[in-house]
Amino acid sequence: MKNVTISDVAKAAGVSVTTVSRYLNGNFAKMSNSTQEKLARVIKELHYHPSASARRMRTDQSKMIGVIVGDISNVFSSLLFSGIYQVLQPDDYSVLLLNANNSAVEERKGISRLLEQQVDGFIIQPSQSHFSDYQFLITDKIPFVTVDRDLVDQPATVGKIMTNNVEASQKMSEELISAGYRQILLISRTTVDISAQIPRIQGFKNAVDGTDTVVTELNLVGHPDRWLADQIRERLKNTAKKTVIVSLMGPLLFKTLAALKQLKVEFPDQIGLASFDDWNWSQFVGSGVDLMQQDPEKMGQRAAKRLLQQIQHPKAVLPAVELISAIRVKGHSF
Repeated sequence: MKNVTISDVAKAAGVSVTTVSRYLNGNFAKMSNSTQEKLARVIKELHYHPSASARRMRTDQSKMIGVIVGDISNVFSSLLFSGIYQVLQPDDYSVLLLNANNSAVEERKGISRLLEQQVDGFIIQPSQSHFSDYQFLITDKIPFVTVDRDLVDQPATVGKIMTNNVEASQKMSEELISAGYRQILLISRTTVDISAQIPRIQGFKNAVDGTDTVVTELNLVGHPDRWLADQIRERLKNTAKKTVIVSLMGPLLFKTLAALKQLKVEFPDQIGLASFDDWNWSQFVGSGVDLMQQDPEKMGQRAAKRLLQQIQHPKAVLPAVELISAIRVKGHSF
């Protein structure tokens, strides 16, 4: 006979897995009486028996850590996981990796699945915007750390490992302006409101404020491949300003290179080219690409160390935010 899971309960009751998890943990603050009654009935009918971890009643540790990333296809995720594993494996922890696909729904399902596995804590690259979406973890005293993305209203008691995106982007923009560029095209693909690309865009805008340099964001979401080449062509045709393209994350650099090849535009002779996070592949492209490189492996290591501190010393007062500086790698556009 198939074991009944928390997902089965949620489906039968017509509610989310998170709602079931909150019910099981006695978190009824925002739950109607009718929902509570429905869940009680469904749980009884399905003969569902939640694990001890679901109610956080156990006193031992599973020695398992749950890691949820926004986009597992991005090399960032692989390097982040590598850094996490380097720290946790010597302490005999197993690391369970799930992909949220930048979806709040998928992330919530992933958290519930990992809770069923009795994980001791979480490292999450958030796909939801507000800390209130994760408050039930704090209520249930489950340690967790966020990485890369900045949640709204995240309290100082929850660890946050970030790159200094605004500062690094502003510095890069200032260097581009000094090099004579007066049109900066930012290539983005922002599918969540708290993407690390958002503070990067803000950094560029901060730097050009009060100058004659123009920043334009070209967001690829919802557009076919040919759209980017068309946008670049129009902006090169309609202005005499010296132009530079900046891809805001590694995977976008290759789409940018494909568009420039289609247009037969050479860099750095005809247009400047810079990027974030291409993981050193750009050194093999033409004269090289100017980079602002973050260190996801180091972020993973710091996140894992912070989580271990929270697990081993739950009453310790720890720094709220740890910023890791991006690394500047010069090419030939500046």
